[in-house]
Amino acid sequence: MESTSNHGGIQQLLAAEHEAQQIVNAARTAKMARLKQAKEEAETEIAEHKTSTEHGFQRKLQEVKTSGDSGANVKRLEQETDAKIDQLKNEASRISKDVVEMLLKHVTTVKN
Repeated sequence: MESTSNHGGIQQLLAAEHEAQQIVNAARTAKMARLKQAKEEAETEIAEHKTSTEHGFQRKLQEVKTSGDSGANVKRLEQETDAKIDQLKNEASRISKDVVEMLLKHVTTVKN
Protein backbone atom coordinates (compact mmCIF):
# COMPACT_ATOMS: atom_id res chain seq x y z
CA MET A 1 0.00 0.00 0.00
CA GLU A 2 2.79 2.36 0.87
CA SER A 3 4.51 1.74 -2.48
CA THR A 4 1.31 2.77 -4.28
CA SER A 5 1.24 6.14 -2.48
CA ASN A 6 4.97 6.59 -3.13
CA HIS A 7 4.39 5.81 -6.79
CA GLY A 8 1.57 8.41 -6.90
CA GLY A 9 3.80 10.97 -5.23
CA ILE A 10 6.56 10.32 -7.73
CA GLN A 11 4.09 10.78 -10.58
CA GLN A 12 2.97 14.10 -9.07
CA LEU A 13 6.58 15.23 -8.80
CA LEU A 14 7.27 14.25 -12.41
CA ALA A 15 4.15 16.08 -13.58
CA ALA A 16 5.15 19.19 -11.60
CA GLU A 17 8.66 19.04 -13.04
CA HIS A 18 7.26 18.73 -16.56
CA GLU A 19 4.94 21.71 -15.99
CA ALA A 20 7.81 23.79 -14.58
CA GLN A 21 9.94 22.96 -17.62
CA GLN A 22 7.11 24.07 -19.91
CA ILE A 23 6.84 27.38 -18.04
CA VAL A 24 10.59 27.94 -18.29
CA ASN A 25 10.57 27.10 -22.00
CA ALA A 26 7.65 29.47 -22.62
CA ALA A 27 9.45 32.26 -20.75
CA ARG A 28 12.64 31.60 -22.70
CA THR A 29 10.73 31.68 -26.00
CA ALA A 30 8.98 34.92 -25.02
CA LYS A 31 12.30 36.46 -24.04
CA MET A 32 13.91 35.56 -27.35
CA ALA A 33 10.90 36.90 -29.27
CA ARG A 34 11.04 40.19 -27.35
CA LEU A 35 14.80 40.51 -27.94
CA LYS A 36 14.25 39.91 -31.65
CA GLN A 37 11.42 42.46 -31.72
CA ALA A 38 13.53 45.04 -29.84
CA LYS A 39 16.41 44.52 -32.28
CA GLU A 40 14.10 44.92 -35.28
CA GLU A 41 12.56 48.07 -33.80
CA ALA A 42 16.00 49.53 -33.14
CA GLU A 43 17.18 48.72 -36.66
CA THR A 44 14.06 50.33 -38.14
CA GLU A 45 14.53 53.43 -36.01
CA ILE A 46 18.19 53.67 -36.99
CA ALA A 47 17.34 53.30 -40.68
CA GLU A 48 14.67 56.01 -40.43
CA HIS A 49 17.04 58.35 -38.65
CA LYS A 50 19.80 57.64 -41.15
CA THR A 51 17.45 58.31 -44.08
CA SER A 52 16.18 61.51 -42.50
CA THR A 53 19.71 62.74 -41.80
CA GLU A 54 20.84 61.87 -45.32
CA HIS A 55 17.89 63.73 -46.85
CA GLY A 56 18.68 66.77 -44.72
CA PHE A 57 22.31 66.63 -45.77
CA GLN A 58 21.40 66.31 -49.44
CA ARG A 59 18.97 69.23 -49.13
CA LYS A 60 21.64 71.42 -47.54
CA LEU A 61 24.14 70.32 -50.16
CA GLN A 62 21.69 71.26 -52.91
CA GLU A 63 21.12 74.68 -51.28
CA VAL A 64 24.87 75.24 -51.17
CA LYS A 65 25.26 74.36 -54.83
CA THR A 66 22.66 76.93 -55.80
CA SER A 67 23.87 79.65 -53.44
CA GLY A 68 27.23 80.41 -55.00
CA ASP A 69 30.45 79.89 -53.04
CA SER A 70 30.01 76.14 -52.96
CA GLY A 71 33.60 75.15 -52.11
CA ALA A 72 33.63 76.83 -48.70
CA ASN A 73 30.04 75.83 -47.96
CA VAL A 74 30.64 72.19 -48.86
CA LYS A 75 33.68 72.12 -46.59
CA ARG A 76 31.66 73.74 -43.80
CA LEU A 77 28.83 71.23 -44.27
CA GLU A 78 31.24 68.31 -44.25
CA GLN A 79 32.76 69.58 -41.01
CA GLU A 80 29.29 70.04 -39.48
CA THR A 81 28.29 66.57 -40.62
CA ASP A 82 31.45 64.98 -39.23
CA ALA A 83 30.92 66.80 -35.93
CA LYS A 84 27.30 65.63 -35.78
CA ILE A 85 28.33 62.03 -36.59
CA ASP A 86 30.95 62.11 -33.81
CA GLN A 87 28.37 63.55 -31.42
CA LEU A 88 25.86 60.81 -32.28
CA LYS A 89 28.49 58.08 -31.93
CA ASN A 90 29.52 59.42 -28.52
CA GLU A 91 25.91 59.65 -27.40
CA ALA A 92 25.18 56.12 -28.63
CA SER A 93 28.21 54.65 -26.88
CA ARG A 94 27.32 56.57 -23.71
CA ILE A 95 23.79 55.22 -23.45
CA SER A 96 24.12 51.81 -25.10
CA LYS A 97 24.88 50.03 -21.82
CA ASP A 98 21.82 51.57 -20.17
CA VAL A 99 19.61 50.65 -23.12
CA VAL A 100 20.84 47.04 -23.08
CA GLU A 101 20.30 46.80 -19.31
CA MET A 102 16.78 48.25 -19.67
CA LEU A 103 15.91 45.83 -22.48
CA LEU A 104 17.27 42.86 -20.54
CA LYS A 105 15.36 43.93 -17.42
CA HIS A 106 12.08 44.12 -19.32
CA VAL A 107 12.68 40.98 -21.33
CA THR A 108 13.75 38.81 -18.42
CA THR A 109 10.92 39.89 -16.13
CA VAL A 110 8.24 37.19 -16.19
CA LYS A 111 4.74 38.27 -15.18
CA ASN A 112 2.15 35.69 -14.19
